[in-house]
Amino acid sequence: MSRRVVITGMGAITPIGLGVDEFWNNVKKQTVGIDFITKFDTTDYKAKLAAQVKGFDAKEYMDPKSARRMETFCQYAVAAAKEAIEDSGLDITKEDPYMVGTSISSGIGSLDAMEREHEKLLTKGPSRINPLLVPLMITNMAAGNVAITFGLKGKSINVVTACASGTNAIGEGYRSIQCGEADVMVSGGTESSVTPIGIGGFTALTALSTSQDPKRASIPFDKDRNGFVMGEGAGVLVLEELEHAKKRGAKIYAEVVGYGCSSDAYHITSPAEDGSGAARAMTNAMKEAGIEPSMVEYINAHGTSTHHNDLFETRAIKLAFGESAKNVKISSTKSMVGHLLGAAGAVECITCVKSIQDGYVHPNVGLQESEEELDLDYVKGEGINMEVNHAMSNSLGFGGHNSSIIIRKYA
Repeated sequence: MSRRVVITGMGAITPIGLGVDEFWNNVKKQTVGIDFITKFDTTDYKAKLAAQVKGFDAKEYMDPKSARRMETFCQYAVAAAKEAIEDSGLDITKEDPYMVGTSISSGIGSLDAMEREHEKLLTKGPSRINPLLVPLMITNMAAGNVAITFGLKGKSINVVTACASGTNAIGEGYRSIQCGEADVMVSGGTESSVTPIGIGGFTALTALSTSQDPKRASIPFDKDRNGFVMGEGAGVLVLEELEHAKKRGAKIYAEVVGYGCSSDAYHITSPAEDGSGAARAMTNAMKEAGIEPSMVEYINAHGTSTHHNDLFETRAIKLAFGESAKNVKISSTKSMVGHLLGAAGAVECITCVKSIQDGYVHPNVGLQESEEELDLDYVKGEGINMEVNHAMSNSLGFGGHNSSIIIRKYA
């Protein structure tokens, strides 16, 4: 029999708040964290908006020497992990460190480091490249730095599935505890790709919104949506085996009960047009959770605000939920924080936990009108106060990666 897995701690660094409380309070205020990019000159760029993290100082979360040896995406991960571990009340000195693992993903790693050192290569030659370039840049260093900082000696993994990375990281952390490889997994995602090549690359792909109105740029399920808005940040959860959590008297936020994955095996950027791949991930998650579609009250959708994603995800929900599709409340946190890429699923999983805790479902901020085929219950206007017993979070990544996770109210 597989072991039950609960959530005992959460941490977040987001464009609308440093820390889970500030983030969630701003979600409830429908705060949009999107504005004009300040990290570099966007004069020659078509996409000029992003959801940047504001007011973050790494030295408030770690010693300055450690901070200097980390790129921003790693700093965000360590900061979010610090909050999550402290929130959980976990005392690593009282644990078997080999049973406390790390599953933290980044979709891209550090484009900043790559751009900076490539410029040095071109202008000053290869001898001037920073000796730490590789360990600064590679995606697994978020998991590595969190493990090093907090002494977590158990399984340490970094699942890279593009925009599904954060959800896969939580799902694989959950699996690791289920099958007995760990008692605790510090799991989530992190990203910081608001850089010239990051914005330029996604713009060249025609994936980014070119709107210059922050309130009408990331508008999932709206008929005027024209691309996603790049976001940045991190979300980290402490996942724990139920009896382990109870034994140490931990507070329990919610339980992870289902995790489903699939591959579209269709196209490198477009989801399968009929939604069949994403539908299978949702169906797999519900099957593992032992629930019917009618029992899911809320879906935190991938909802990127691109034409294809929102249409095909809608088709996927209809396929997976059948008649129940019209009754489930659907919203995308990306309407406020943009698309956090490898961190998106983790921050959105935290949103699901808070929705269950507070009995509140946030709206798709900025949603005005959907086209004909987008006819599900996309929450708009005001948020809804309602009981949420089961929440599903969906993430879909370039390459055809689909992942869904189901969070249940703990009882």
